[in-house]
Amino acid sequence: MLARGSATLVLLPLVATAGCLAAALLVESSVLLYAGLPLGILFLFLFLFFRDPERTPGRGIVSPADGRVIEADAERRRLTVFMGVLNVHVNRAPWTGRIAAMLRSRGGNAPAYRADAARNERLETVLATALGEFRMTQVVGMFARRIVPYRRAGDRVRKGQRIGMIRFGSRVELALPEGVRLVVGVGARVRAGETTVAEVVRGPVR
Repeated sequence: MLARGSATLVLLPLVATAGCLAAALLVESSVLLYAGLPLGILFLFLFLFFRDPERTPGRGIVSPADGRVIEADAERRRLTVFMGVLNVHVNRAPWTGRIAAMLRSRGGNAPAYRADAARNERLETVLATALGEFRMTQVVGMFARRIVPYRRAGDRVRKGQRIGMIRFGSRVELALPEGVRLVVGVGARVRAGETTVAEVVRGPVR
């Protein structure tokens, strides 16, 4: 399955590749054949990048992003996941609730794994839940210049439901409410909507 809104972008190089190959066969031109190779490689890269597999929500609070944990602050209840270009870039809700606000801030485009990426362009989604307020922030990276939201303020979302994506390498920060405990550390590999990143230590469990 391809990420929402990406089909045209992914299929264009495929159509161009097929056109080059067909033309190469018709006129017996090796030049056209070689011209189709980079287009074919581009199609494979885009297909891999924009894949959007189905996920079964895990227990507890789940990761909002695929990738590697680069911050896990148990005291401040903060988690940051870095998404490389080969990770799935569709982001998912960590818990069930209502989107209370979506706040976009302009900024730079430092590499997403660096500390100064905290000043990059971002979209903060405030999720009001029975446990309290979750703040999930999608941050652009060096090459990722576009955050694509799938939801709007006022929408209700279920745990593990798709809420948006960031294109081409980026990070997602998650601030958790009181009454939860992180269960992952720096370096852990996580999958959006599936990997448990925190447990509820008080309040209703869903």
